[in-house]
Amino acid sequence: MAGRWAPPAGLLLLLLLAALVPARADKPARAGRAQPDSEPEPSSAVFQLYGNVYPHGLYYVAMSIGNPPKPYFLDVDTGSDLTWLQCDAPCVSCSKVPHPLYRPTKNKLVPCVDQMCASLHGGLSKNHKCDSPKQQCDYEIRYADQASSLGVLINDSFAVRLANASVVRPSLAFGCGYDQEVGSSTEVAPTDGVLGLGSGSISLVSQLKQHGITKNVVGHCLSMRGGGFLFFGDNLVPYSRATWVPMVRSAFKNYYSPGSASLYFGGRSLGVGPMEVVLDSGSSFTYFSAQPYQALVTALKGDLSKTLKEVSDPSLPLCWKGKKPFKSVLDVKKEFRSLVLSFSNGKKALMEIPPENYLIVTKYGNVCLGILNGSEIGLKDLNIVGDITMQDQMIIYDNERGQIGWIRAPCDRIPNENTIHGFEEGYCRPQLPSIFGIQNEECADYYRSNKE
Repeated sequence: MAGRWAPPAGLLLLLLLAALVPARADKPARAGRAQPDSEPEPSSAVFQLYGNVYPHGLYYVAMSIGNPPKPYFLDVDTGSDLTWLQCDAPCVSCSKVPHPLYRPTKNKLVPCVDQMCASLHGGLSKNHKCDSPKQQCDYEIRYADQASSLGVLINDSFAVRLANASVVRPSLAFGCGYDQEVGSSTEVAPTDGVLGLGSGSISLVSQLKQHGITKNVVGHCLSMRGGGFLFFGDNLVPYSRATWVPMVRSAFKNYYSPGSASLYFGGRSLGVGPMEVVLDSGSSFTYFSAQPYQALVTALKGDLSKTLKEVSDPSLPLCWKGKKPFKSVLDVKKEFRSLVLSFSNGKKALMEIPPENYLIVTKYGNVCLGILNGSEIGLKDLNIVGDITMQDQMIIYDNERGQIGWIRAPCDRIPNENTIHGFEEGYCRPQLPSIFGIQNEECADYYRSNKE
């Protein structure tokens, strides 16, 4: 998505329009499978992720769309609902993308009177009005970084291989964007569009639930080494081992929110009020509002050794250099302390943020703070946990049970059919400060004594 170096891609404003074009919505179908007398049990699907926080600034997935299916790269965004592709409808303004533009046909258009159109319009606006049954469903989506997509809602098939080895091809609604403002028009964009995985009914995972294909559960595991995996359904979810909090309805619509949290640095409270926190994979970096951001910066600067000197770096606002250039965060992490978000919404619901989850080392050999001041980009009191902080953690958004979970995991190990029901060996609990009354545990020792 455009400009993920600065504002998060998930914040959006939907401005919904209407125009006259006859259309119909295709009915969902499962290719190559006879319909059984009873509905099959929902399965799960796992997808490999690509990209990283730095220098790419995003994680993306390859999806096969259309008939015959063609590959498209989509920016994984849990901070927005609508999935959309840049498409040739014809295209008024499109950036260069990795694959040929998607080409829609009129019989794929979703009519204005369709429930999916109503769901899209109801995301942020209750003003959904159709002047004619033949109207198409138009949309305009705007992101906080001023990127935008103007387009029309369509239906087409998505080829999805499930954990039970079957391939399904449901017809799902998504946006055909024919007028975009998404960064440079001369450089090739890393993705063809956005995969919206928010909690709204227009999101892809919600539609898969409506078709009975997977449960309304989505999760991701972003590797610090780059890549990772994304999953739909609950086969992979380590319910007994993860930290869970109830989902809280965010004031910012369909964001996933674990509620308010207190901020600790090195085991000590930073003395700021409760922070409203949301999780957004569409944001490369983490954003704190003004008060916790300034408290964190003050604590960091007061705690650093004299071997680190503040330096200007075009990559991020606050950076330091050492006696010699750093090659990775591992070279410098001992100079920094862990952060902890303590959520009031769950018993001992703590999210540890070790230095490697809030620092990056740039191509200039400097170490930079990957937590930014959200107030400077209009986020006000909202605090966004972005990709950098979610790396090497499995993050689960369980819309079935209304809860959010997280657990440390080896995100560079892609689950397969042999491990999809297990995958427990790599999980470990975070190394939390003893001030919280939790013993530090080594992963291997923990699993030797806690096998199910």
